[in-house]
Amino acid sequence: MPENNSQIRNGTGGMISAFISSPSAGGIVLILASAAAIIIANTALRESYEGFLHAYIGGLSVEHWINDGLMAIFFLLVGLEIKRELIVGALSSWSQRALPGFAAIGGMAVPALIYVWFNADNSATLQGWAIPAATDIAFALGVLALLGSRVPASLKIFLSALAILDDMGAVAIIALFYTSDISLWMLAGVTAMLALLLGLNRAGVTRLLPYLLVGGLLWFFMLKSGVHATVAGILLALFIPLQGNTADSVAPLERLEHGIAPWITFLILPLFGFANAGVALTGMTFDDLAAPVPVGVALGLFFGKQIGVFGLAALAIVLGLAKRPENSSWMQVYGVSVLCGIGFTMSLFIGNLAFAGSPELVDEVKIGVLAGSVVAALVGMLILRFSGSPARSGN
Repeated sequence: MPENNSQIRNGTGGMISAFISSPSAGGIVLILASAAAIIIANTALRESYEGFLHAYIGGLSVEHWINDGLMAIFFLLVGLEIKRELIVGALSSWSQRALPGFAAIGGMAVPALIYVWFNADNSATLQGWAIPAATDIAFALGVLALLGSRVPASLKIFLSALAILDDMGAVAIIALFYTSDISLWMLAGVTAMLALLLGLNRAGVTRLLPYLLVGGLLWFFMLKSGVHATVAGILLALFIPLQGNTADSVAPLERLEHGIAPWITFLILPLFGFANAGVALTGMTFDDLAAPVPVGVALGLFFGKQIGVFGLAALAIVLGLAKRPENSSWMQVYGVSVLCGIGFTMSLFIGNLAFAGSPELVDEVKIGVLAGSVVAALVGMLILRFSGSPARSGN
């Protein structure tokens, strides 16, 4: 009997380990957390759910701690990935940046234009133009992982590089267009912390603790400066060393990236989904669902992303400025372009910034993001599933 119990425990532990190490695990957990929020928001537990999010701890609500605090750690991971890919990864040369670069530009511009088309006559909703411009890398790569060997590795690299450039654009948009009243004193504090980080970097410090301590102060000053606090995560990442102090040592950037990635995948992003996906559908009419904001967001994500990403990628390839991903067909490139319409995490994040103080508009954003992302995921997955054998040429 003990042997049977041990076998059961080992088998269960193996299943859990296999799930956690799966590329699609993060997306699955995020989907479950978001679905739980939607269900709770449409039951008698709705008041308790909203009460939990609006409870104050240490001067900030739980919702703000998640969106301004924990998400800064998520943006730190994004920044680490950006730095690594730009220096030693899939974006380390101009030739490698060409195809995802063109695709990212199209994938941000066209969705924004579609949103503007539907909201041009309303200055209040027009400020949400950037909501459909973002791609959720975790979800999109999770869908690709479910398809396994049907999708060539080159397309996964292309999507990863595109999403990273997309994230760079999203961070720039947040910093430039969704900044409140600026405090020059707090920006001076931000500058001082950046100078300290630069000093640590130039001095060859490879211990992570000094960087993280200064990063915590950087986050505080950024929070109080009027620039969104999550930008601190990106800035901190830029100063984390990519080289260890010996040839055999693991680089501080890699140690930090590997250390925080599981927490972000299985705690921070699910918490974000749980806190931000809950939308009450009861009492909504067709007119509510067909309002300019949800329609602009949904169509921007589904149609805008595929038109922009595939259109500019194809143009770059035809003009000889870039090459099609190795062993991929045009239909597979198109399928990945459709998957880029999964904008869940970043789109919801930007929606909260664009319509802070307007909960009814935030709910409309949630509807549009959920609709556009779900359709993009399903259609993109079907296209890739039935796109046939990959081509044997990268031309």
